[in-house]
Amino acid sequence: MRSAPESYELRDNMPEYNTSRPTSHNQYEDDSYAESSTLLDTEASTQELPSHSRSLLRRLGFSFFLFGLINNVLYVIILSAALDLVPPSTPKGIILFCNIFPSLLAKLGWPYILKGRIRYARRLYGCCLLSVTGMIVVALFDTLIMRLLGICLASFSSGLGELTFLQLSTTYHPPSVGGHSVGYFASGTGAAGLFGASVWWLVRGLGVRTGVGLSSVMPLVIPLTFHLLLPSSSAFASVTLSSDEDPEGSQSATPYTALPTDDVSEPVADALMSKVAGGLSPSDKWRLVKPLLPKYMLPLFAVYLLEYTINQGIAPTLLYPVPSPEEYWLLSRIIHSIRDYYPLWQLVYQATVFLSRSSISFGLPPLPARFLPLPAVLQAAVLTVLALESALGIFDGTSQGFSFTLVFFLISIEGICGGLAYVNVFYHINQDRHEAPASDDPERAKQEREFRIGSIGFSDSTGILLASLVSMPTEVELCKAQVARGKMFCKSL
Repeated sequence: MRSAPESYELRDNMPEYNTSRPTSHNQYEDDSYAESSTLLDTEASTQELPSHSRSLLRRLGFSFFLFGLINNVLYVIILSAALDLVPPSTPKGIILFCNIFPSLLAKLGWPYILKGRIRYARRLYGCCLLSVTGMIVVALFDTLIMRLLGICLASFSSGLGELTFLQLSTTYHPPSVGGHSVGYFASGTGAAGLFGASVWWLVRGLGVRTGVGLSSVMPLVIPLTFHLLLPSSSAFASVTLSSDEDPEGSQSATPYTALPTDDVSEPVADALMSKVAGGLSPSDKWRLVKPLLPKYMLPLFAVYLLEYTINQGIAPTLLYPVPSPEEYWLLSRIIHSIRDYYPLWQLVYQATVFLSRSSISFGLPPLPARFLPLPAVLQAAVLTVLALESALGIFDGTSQGFSFTLVFFLISIEGICGGLAYVNVFYHINQDRHEAPASDDPERAKQEREFRIGSIGFSDSTGILLASLVSMPTEVELCKAQVARGKMFCKSL
């Protein structure tokens, strides 16, 4: 059993407990850490590490992949089961609202309102309990109010969990190890889309009570992974990576020193913590957030607003005749009715989101920070073309197969842009430590790192929430435009 994170946070921040072990010269507080350096971004650099270090990195990557997968999979299952969870007369948008708004509250409340040291183990126990309770409520009760309450509990847990895992990544040093964590967490969140939709497809025949009830055991994977698989941050004290060196060859002024792992008791830890900063004030938080607004929050908000407007407002209207086997042998095996188009677009979207969110864990270099607005620009172009196609039929002059291919390509671009925006924004905020002013208090510096990455999270949820409101009239107006030009498919769904 690994020690609780309260202990390993202390190990990163209390020099008075240094032992006689040799100090490591990792750049764990290197303000000149290069923006373009990546987390073990080449096969050669990883292969040069000792086998023990490679094993630690694999365990770390797999742990954060599981965190991202399990944390987001219930969100996907609930959306996939929306048709089965509410009566036919109830707008399905209420499911999305209840699946997003509590998550947004968690992402706003915890980093901005609460202060002080994060107790990761307690937080994850709470998330697990909320998720399990929420899914059990959905499974056991047939009334709409109780099911919406269960969805809200699971949503709150998912938002708080995402925030917590991203903050947990900042406790790992050197910076490339923290980036390694973020890359695999993002990959796990992308895989949740495919995994969650597949799980519900397999269990939906069992009914809501059994299918959702079986899904309620999934959150238990998180505390098991946290205690049995996840390496502690101090385990990486001996990992030296060339990518963590100062570009000019200088060493960090504050080298990392390994500290005892188990001999700091909780009462002693609390006494020591009382000597350091009690928490960030509102003015401190505003000072830290202000430079993040245009650089990280706005691009992430814009991408998610555009992305979910496409998914919910435009994609449901991208409908074409059912292909005949004589003309389109392959396409006719995929599309059997008009209702098959929307699930197909969602599958394409989820698959490309997974691939793009996994780009850093696959070893691809991150986007340079100056290019972070680019996915939103491309997303806006995709939205414009797809909206024109839906309303005016700008692809009507082409064959059905060509029209299908163009829409397939554009939705793939949409998914790639959304995934790249997510993983690169959080990767850069994890690495961009030089923007937080240096502090003589290591506990305060740690809290600043945790707050900065946690403060970003509400921007994507706000984009999704706004998109859910924009997409409803968008879908209605696009359907009207199609009917006006004699295309009646949207009325037959």
